[in-house]
Amino acid sequence: MTMESVSGVRRVENPSHKESLHDAKVERIARQLRTRTGTRPVSFRKKSPPHQVPKRNDKRRTDEKIDLGDLDQILEIDPVGMTCTAEPAVTFDEVVQATLRHGLTPIIVPEHKTITLGGAVAGCSIESMSFRHGGFHDTCLEYEIITAKGEVLYCSPQHHPLVFQMIHGSFGTLGILSKLRFKLVRVAPYVHVKYETYDTLEAFQQGIWRHFNAQDVDYLDGQIFSPTKHVLCVGRFVERAPHVSRYDWLKAYCESIPRLSEDFLTTYDYLFRYNRGVTHVRPRSLLGRALFGRLVHSDSVLRAADRFHRFLPDKNPNVIVDVFVPFSRTAEFMDWYHREMHFYPVWCVPFRRTRDYEWLTPQWWGGVHDPLFLDLAVYGLPQPDGRNLYKEFEDALQRVNGTKTLISYNYYDEETFWTLWNKETYQAVKQRTDPDNVFRDLYTKTCRAALGL
Repeated sequence: MTMESVSGVRRVENPSHKESLHDAKVERIARQLRTRTGTRPVSFRKKSPPHQVPKRNDKRRTDEKIDLGDLDQILEIDPVGMTCTAEPAVTFDEVVQATLRHGLTPIIVPEHKTITLGGAVAGCSIESMSFRHGGFHDTCLEYEIITAKGEVLYCSPQHHPLVFQMIHGSFGTLGILSKLRFKLVRVAPYVHVKYETYDTLEAFQQGIWRHFNAQDVDYLDGQIFSPTKHVLCVGRFVERAPHVSRYDWLKAYCESIPRLSEDFLTTYDYLFRYNRGVTHVRPRSLLGRALFGRLVHSDSVLRAADRFHRFLPDKNPNVIVDVFVPFSRTAEFMDWYHREMHFYPVWCVPFRRTRDYEWLTPQWWGGVHDPLFLDLAVYGLPQPDGRNLYKEFEDALQRVNGTKTLISYNYYDEETFWTLWNKETYQAVKQRTDPDNVFRDLYTKTCRAALGL
C-alpha cells in the first residue's frame, strides 16, 4: 500500500521491503488460523506485557496462542502528509523516538512507554491532547485486520466502515489488528507546563471549560488532590526552555504537580512524564529511588505481575479504574466519590466527544448531551473486607450516565453489560470476523474469563 503526501511528493523513511516482510508475517498468522484444529479459545502472545490490570485467575493464560510478537516494525513515516504506518506491537516509545526526528509525534501518546499501538486501539487510550482530538483510535485512518477464518480485511471509514469503527475497544475479540495508519502532529522541542490551582471542583471545571472552548493550549490534564485542591496542568509548546526537568529516576512528576507553579520538559519527557506512575510512585523514599528507581517503572511492574500472577491477591485487589463521566454530571459523581471513596489523587483527563461511537448503545448516547467527558482515573485504592468497590463504581456510573474502560476488574451482569455496549453492532461485526467465537465475545473475555470464570 502506498501513500502520497498532500504535496504529491512521497517521502518514505523506511524501505519498501518492510512491506514484503510484513505481508509474510500476516500470511503466517492467517495460515495458522485457517489450519487450526483445536477447540480452545484463542488469544495472543506479545512481546510487551499487557497493559491491563493484572488478574490472578485470568483464563487467557491457558488459551491456545497466536504469536504476534514479530509484528513490531514501523513501516512508513510520511513527514509531509504527517502519518505513520506501523505494526501493532510497536511501542509508543519507539514511535515517538522515530517521529520526533521529523518534528512530529502521534497526536495521542499514552502515559507509559511500553503501551503498544495495538493495545492503544484495543483499549481506547487517551491522554492530554484528548480535549481536542478524543482517543488514539480517533486519530487512526486505516486498519488491516486478520479475521478468525484467516481472511485479511483492509478497513477505513470508506471500506468495511462498521468493522473499522468497532475494532477499537473490542479487546481483540473481533479479529487481529496487523497494521494501522494514524495521524501525527507537529511539535516543538519543549513543553512549558503551568499549574492552575483551584479550591473547588466548580472552579476547576470552569478552567477546563475555558481552555476547551478557547483551544488555547496544546495539552490539558489535571489532578484532584482533595475536595479543596484541584490542579490543572496546562501545557504549551515552546521552542526554548530556560531549564528542563526530568522525572525518570529520583523525582516523580505526579509529586511535582502540587508543589510547582510551572515547569519545562523536553517534549519526549513530557509525553512519558507519568511512566513511573500517574498518581503514586514506588519506591517512595529517596534512598529507595537512588537504589532501585531506574528499575521500577510501568514495564517492569507489569512484567513482574504477569510472570508471578499466582502471587496476586485472590480477593479484594486494589482498585485501578478509569471512568468516563459526562462533564455536566461530574459534580454529582465526585460528591459520591468524596463521600464513599475519599482516595487521592485522582487523575483527570478531559476527553472531547468526537463522535457517537457505534460500540455504545444509542440508548446510552441518548442520555449524554455534553461535548466533553472527564476521564477520572483512580489507581491503587485499597478495598476493605466486605465491599466490592469495583461494583460500587459500576453502579455509581450508571446513575450519572457514565461508563468505564474494561481494562480493570469488571462485575457487570450480562444484561446490564449489553445495555451499555452495543450488542447489535458488535454481533454484526462478530458474524463477519469471528462467526465461531474463536476469540471469545467481549462480555465473556472482559467480565468472565478475566476473573477465572
